[in-house]
Amino acid sequence: MSKSALIDTGGGREGGLPPSRSTLLTRLRNPWPDHRAERMLGAVALFACLCVLAMIALVAQRAWPIFAHNGLSWLGPGGSLKQQIENMLATSTNPPASAFHLRAWPILYGTLLITALAVLLALPLAVLSAVFIVELAPVALRRVMVRVVRLLASVPSVIYGLIGVLVLVPFVGNHLVTPSERASVQDTVQLTGAGLAVAVVVLTVMITPIMVALICDALSAVPPAWREGAAALGVNRLRAIRAVTLRAVRPAIVAATVLATARALGEAIMISMVSGSNFFAPRLSDGLTFFYEPLRTLASTIVDYHEGIGAPALSATLYALALLLLFSAFVLSIAGYLIKLPLRRYQVRG
Repeated sequence: MSKSALIDTGGGREGGLPPSRSTLLTRLRNPWPDHRAERMLGAVALFACLCVLAMIALVAQRAWPIFAHNGLSWLGPGGSLKQQIENMLATSTNPPASAFHLRAWPILYGTLLITALAVLLALPLAVLSAVFIVELAPVALRRVMVRVVRLLASVPSVIYGLIGVLVLVPFVGNHLVTPSERASVQDTVQLTGAGLAVAVVVLTVMITPIMVALICDALSAVPPAWREGAAALGVNRLRAIRAVTLRAVRPAIVAATVLATARALGEAIMISMVSGSNFFAPRLSDGLTFFYEPLRTLASTIVDYHEGIGAPALSATLYALALLLLFSAFVLSIAGYLIKLPLRRYQVRG
């Protein structure tokens, strides 16, 4: 056999690659078979699910003492939550049953209040902003605005909290809160500027870019023929946007709202910085002062008291709050799915 034949076939050591090396290069060039890739991706997905289930089981096991001593009554009002937390911190490694007494309504109420107000403000802002960016803005401006929105969505929450505590809190405390409003609640709480209004404003600014980015992607996926068909029927541009485009992206709007709500529920650092960090439930009966009153949320309470996790009673309390947040995220996912079911007939598929 000639040397050229050896080179062509790769069967000898003079002209061809060693068999092991050739086999390795062949495997690198050829993609995995479908069944092998399917098994590998399935294993990764199963591992991720097992990690989530293990996390839930761990949190539930650590939170069980609170449920065992209080049932579900710990979600309601009763007594001073601040005093209850201090009693937990003061207990030893073998706390009595009374140390597990908890009534977490003030922070549950604060979480629901801040989240609901922020989402209600962010939703119309996000929808209108996305419509302007995709449908009305010039191409050059649209490209800039899309990049700015994505940048804002990726800014760390501590940056928003820093702006809130250094700019908004002093402004509210020095210019918006009047002496009469301070005096009206001075026996129960101190108005410093950090409170519900600042927390809602900053949280709205935080979650709006996330919603805008998702809705913009959905609007961009709407087929141009749908708009052209509406125009051919004599529908003006704004009415076509409302009747055709927005109708088509309603599932994406629901998904963006669910994601933003989950982000708002779990926000801790920024809320801890600008909310006043007080176990107080703002009262509607106080009038305009209601918006300036301090409060706490579930997530910010976990952050504020994580150093006391060595106390068994407080540790169980923090895990119970974490379990409640996990349950809230689960409920949001189910609710979003159920809301989108009747809207699927109008859903855009890219």
